[in-house]
Amino acid sequence: MPILNVILILIVVGVLLWLVNTYIPMDRKIKNILNIVVVIVVIVWLLEVFGLLNSLKSFHT
Repeated sequence: MPILNVILILIVVGVLLWLVNTYIPMDRKIKNILNIVVVIVVIVWLLEVFGLLNSLKSFHT
């Protein structure tokens, strides 16, 4: 996946998260949980895109 696509997807996700946080009325706790879930999903997706997730899966102690 080209780096430009990764940057565009990150910008879109960031803008969507900002829009949800700004314009949808929710309890602060729910917003925090939503933000944490989105950040974790984006980190896992980035690890998978850059091929680091497979190396972490095959790592055994």
